[in-house]
Amino acid sequence: MQLSKEDFLKKANTICKNTLMETLEIEMIDYGRDYLVARMPVTPKVHQPDGVLHGGATAALAESVGSFASHVFIDVEKYFVRGLEITANHLKSVKSGFVYAKATFIHKGRTTQLLDIRITDEKDNLISVCRLSTISLPKTS
Repeated sequence: MQLSKEDFLKKANTICKNTLMETLEIEMIDYGRDYLVARMPVTPKVHQPDGVLHGGATAALAESVGSFASHVFIDVEKYFVRGLEITANHLKSVKSGFVYAKATFIHKGRTTQLLDIRITDEKDNLISVCRLSTISLPKTS
């Protein structure tokens, strides 16, 4: 039985309890057949010393939504996902509000996945462009 979008997002956010995602207040807010969207508040908790969003927090948001997207589209009973490489190009700074990360697949292979993650602000300004490669590895008992 497939979960409704609302139930899926609730379950996704429950899984993130007691993790970095909870610490950074990252919340999964939308998904579709080939994408996943998360948001993160921009507060002093994720600022660099001069009061703007820290690039490391942006990369953590990108890796979280990208890895979770890869996780959603595999058989989690048989496989687990790990990030291989992430790149981030920061284009604009943000001081407050929310940033949104939309992960879409460039390549969705059985073993490796490549995702494009676009970080935008509340006005849909492009903040960062990230690429994440992940690998699906078989679980062993």
